[in-house]
Amino acid sequence: MNLPGKQPGFGRRLRLFRPLRAVAIVILAILLLPYLLTPLYAVVNPVSTIMLWRYLRGARVERHYIPIARISPAVPIAVIIAEDGRFCSHHGVDLTEIREALSEADELEEMRGGSTITQQVAKNLFLWPGRSLMRKALEFPLALWIDLVLSKRRILEIYLNVAEWGPNGEFGVEAGAQRAFGKSARDVSRYQAALLAAMLPNPVKRNARQAGPGLQRLAGLYVARAARAPGAATCARLSH
Repeated sequence: MNLPGKQPGFGRRLRLFRPLRAVAIVILAILLLPYLLTPLYAVVNPVSTIMLWRYLRGARVERHYIPIARISPAVPIAVIIAEDGRFCSHHGVDLTEIREALSEADELEEMRGGSTITQQVAKNLFLWPGRSLMRKALEFPLALWIDLVLSKRRILEIYLNVAEWGPNGEFGVEAGAQRAFGKSARDVSRYQAALLAAMLPNPVKRNARQAGPGLQRLAGLYVARAARAPGAATCARLSH
């Protein structure tokens, strides 16, 4: 006998809906977590998802967090020149660079470039490596949020300390400089800073310690560009 006002099968549909609702709540919480954590990273020094994964697997992780004030000024300039020339003027996403990358790609999946330092911070802290439309879709609003919540100086400091800088678990510019040159990141020269910046797209294959002709050419190019744009990292020096 069915109760008045309830259709047959209502209870069964309700039982099916409850686990779906629980799954939806979990997914929503996972999506919102980066937005809740970002304000904490104004004062808390984060680790990247790759670092966490290596910790869980028991793989080697070498990272010595170093404030941007203790990093050679040549490093932020070289990294901005190499990775994101309009870092100081965009709001986390460089629409000009994205349009150029789209115009050079036959299909959306083939798009290369267009990823700002802020987008790379979003990927390193909250997402996963590799190229996919899903990751890009999650990365885009996260980068806008990070740029809104954190200062340019802090964003760049985090990037310099979470980026992968070696083939064997070296993370952050301090570990990268120690591996490549046997010195602290505060003591590297302009050319050494440019070599470190040139490694970033592929730190597993590019080795500043034994730089080949291609890496040396890139480093020389970045040194020349930095000389023509001494104010490239001004926003990172003035923002607090």
